[in-house]
Amino acid sequence: MNNNDVLRSLRFSLELSDDEIARLVGLGGKSLRAEDVQPRLTREGEPGMVPCSSAVLGAFLDGLIRDRRGPPDPSRRPPAPVPLNNNEILKKVRIALELREEQMLKIAEVGGQKLSRSELAALFRKPNHRHFRPCGNQLLRRFMRGLVKTRRPTA
Repeated sequence: MNNNDVLRSLRFSLELSDDEIARLVGLGGKSLRAEDVQPRLTREGEPGMVPCSSAVLGAFLDGLIRDRRGPPDPSRRPPAPVPLNNNEILKKVRIALELREEQMLKIAEVGGQKLSRSELAALFRKPNHRHFRPCGNQLLRRFMRGLVKTRRPTA
């Protein structure tokens, strides 16, 4: 699943405007003007499509976390930067929306992905853990579809 699809799914499910997306990217530490958001929401192959970089998507997700949960505790050391992959995207969405295990399983099921508790836990482990499981594109796509269906049931 490419970054544009993730951004588009989150925008639709959370009902965010271009201005709100630009503001959240700003909260995450990157600069993006509201008029630069729409080309990143365009589907692949359509005219005017601009690829959404991992830096912009990561800043958007970090800004979403900061907006929904508040700024991080200044006494805590900031975590080391981690490359953005499907597991990190899923983890950041979980943190931003404050989703519990049961909610994550329900969202995945609504999207067409049946997961057990242990399979879900494996997605959030460190990559060097023996039970780590990489989050595939199909799993992330189905989770995002389930998120849209649970957040906007009439869509």
